[in-house]
Amino acid sequence: MKTFSATPADIDKKWILIDAEGVVLGRLASIIAMRLRGKHKASFTPHMDTGDNVIVINADKVQLTGKKRDKPNYWHTGHPGGIKSRTTGEILEGKHPERVVTQAVKRMLPGNRLSRDLMTNLRVYAGAEHPHEAQSPDVLDVKTMNSKNTRVAY
Repeated sequence: MKTFSATPADIDKKWILIDAEGVVLGRLASIIAMRLRGKHKASFTPHMDTGDNVIVINADKVQLTGKKRDKPNYWHTGHPGGIKSRTTGEILEGKHPERVVTQAVKRMLPGNRLSRDLMTNLRVYAGAEHPHEAQSPDVLDVKTMNSKNTRVAY
């Protein structure tokens, strides 16, 4: 018996809609990363994009545990002395609260060229509106998932 290796003709992508309201950020990001990677499918192939397209709504209402809201996020402008920081709470209340979810998912994917392709399959929106109704996405309820058997739940 040969090991199955998916080809582009074998890949069947679905559209998944996830409501992030009231969900803890780390649990949400791990579920999204697994869906993007395609590890929930029997046809998972590590070097191919076998995952689904994921739409996340209400990213501004994601929950953070502990003191993570006060944790600083640093970046550098490229100029001398150009280090800047903003807390996670400030980012969530600012112009682009979806960047918190996007960054959390990006950091849970492997750091290679495939992860950059996988990130193009993620769409994150701060509010409840999204322009992907034509794709008729399946709704994935992550609030009712048990943390101990998330692999089985979906």
